Amino acid sequence: MKILHTADWHLGKKLDHFSRLEEQKKVMNEICEVAEDQLADVVIVAGDLFDTFNPPVEAVDLLYKTLKRLTNNGKRPVIAIAGNHDSPDRIDSPNPLARECGILFVGNPDVTIPAIKIENGFEITQSENGFIEIKLPQFDYPIRVITTPYANEMRLKTYLGADNKEQQLNDLLQDSWAMLANKYCDNKGVNILTTHLYMLKRGGEILEEPDGEKPLRIGNADIVYTDCIPLQMQYTALGHLHRFQNVGGHSSPVVYSSSPLSYSFSEAGQDKKVVLIDVEPNKAVKFTAIPLKSGRVLHRKRFESIDDAVEWLLANPYCLIELTLVSDTFFTTQDLKRIHESHDGIIYIIPVVKKDSNQDLQIPKVNLEQDIQGLFTDFFKSKYKQDPNEEVLDLFNEIVGSQAKNE
Repeated sequence: MKILHTADWHLGKKLDHFSRLEEQKKVMNEICEVAEDQLADVVIVAGDLFDTFNPPVEAVDLLYKTLKRLTNNGKRPVIAIAGNHDSPDRIDSPNPLARECGILFVGNPDVTIPAIKIENGFEITQSENGFIEIKLPQFDYPIRVITTPYANEMRLKTYLGADNKEQQLNDLLQDSWAMLANKYCDNKGVNILTTHLYMLKRGGEILEEPDGEKPLRIGNADIVYTDCIPLQMQYTALGHLHRFQNVGGHSSPVVYSSSPLSYSFSEAGQDKKVVLIDVEPNKAVKFTAIPLKSGRVLHRKRFESIDDAVEWLLANPYCLIELTLVSDTFFTTQDLKRIHESHDGIIYIIPVVKKDSNQDLQIPKVNLEQDIQGLFTDFFKSKYKQDPNEEVLDLFNEIVGSQAKNE
């Protein structure tokens, strides 16, 4: 059985002011093509389908069209859980209609998907809160999936029925997962866990959450350790962290598939992937990370010359850039105009001042005998650590001249 694992689509997300919708359309198409080319039998989307609780109409439209295409007319079950960026009620709301198409949404932790048989497709043979068993006609064994969408600790306690409010999140999830695994997940089927949480190998390195991501890890209280995962699970499909990685700490793979696009400059240089899992009952899984090629590459570039910056920008048109410009004077409007006209993907321009390391320690002496332009120049240098350029001086002189005429 082949399972395609993807996550953190963040449909509707912008990078500062820049819309990523056209890139998202391309990468969603690429994911659909991967599912078709690799003959995937099941697709799991491990949360953060949208970027906000109230996504734009175009993002909602793109989600439903993509998921419908992934189902291959109901022959391929698509399991999509809510992440911390998603409204769980919004994810659950289209459930009855979506199920008829082969899309299985899990927004809240207490969702029970009823038994159903898709015409000319698969069948849900058993289900419970946080669990589904699916029988595909091409296999003589089922796939069992434990589903835990994102929820804060209090919501998990409410939905999963913890009486002791002091009970730790790890204990709560471990008990819930173990109950479902012991009840349903023997070695005669494929057993998968999918969740949208901050998971870590016990004693392992703290993994950084992406810039701009709503944090799940507040101190150590919200870390879920991989030793909570039942031994019956052959693969854990994670969402939340945007870099592909196998977290470890369990006898089977515990994998973040990565986001399909780089959504912040902290992700610049990351290869984005989906994961193809090859699995059968009672055997170790094989999984392959498949690189995604769509979307603009993110770059952090630094230049000390406007000419060098413009040359690079013209040579690299299809990317998004955080541009650091080093100078010892203010840039002119003409310089900035050249920069912006050379590229449509400049998100940030960061000016950096050249200065001596001892400059901040020196207390400047003010020469009160000089003319007003000299005084202005000294003030400008003390405030901005740069010499004013000719454009700034011309503007200052214009203001001084205008004031003199009025007097």
